[in-house]
Amino acid sequence: MHCQECGERPATLHFTKIVNGQKTEIHLCDVCAKDKGEVFPSFNNSFSIHNLLSSFLSFDQPSGTGTTYAQPLRCDRCGLTYAQFSKSGRFGCAHCYRVFGDRLEPLFKKVHSGNVSHHGKIPRRSGSRLKMKKEIELKKQKLQQAVANEEFELAAKLRDEIRELEKQLVQE
Repeated sequence: MHCQECGERPATLHFTKIVNGQKTEIHLCDVCAKDKGEVFPSFNNSFSIHNLLSSFLSFDQPSGTGTTYAQPLRCDRCGLTYAQFSKSGRFGCAHCYRVFGDRLEPLFKKVHSGNVSHHGKIPRRSGSRLKMKKEIELKKQKLQQAVANEEFELAAKLRDEIRELEKQLVQE
């Protein structure tokens, strides 16, 4: 694939932008990407995903919940402060996610079009069995809820659906 700007050199940088469900892709060579410095201000030879995340974190604003951050937030397990995290873009330990969680949610909403949790993605051609297993597990959870709420007609319907899905799973 050639650069969309100059059309001469091979594109080495591929940017995807999604705004309101509209996907736009830009394919540039190194030279044109450097020339477009106003579009990619932090582009240099040491660009990394950590730089990108760190640039998002530098706009540290409370999430509007009325929470104020008078003292520097620090992980009680590894000692990493939020300021250190926002510079490096890396957590010190797994517990940091919980400690900095209220500050990360607005970031995730920006980056992931309003979503704050990851549910995974299954490939269409190879994931039919996995999708079916997930559907069975979900129906089993609903079945337990229905029994607990004494909704026995719904429970019977869910039981039958689970049996049917399990039969299909065995046949594949």
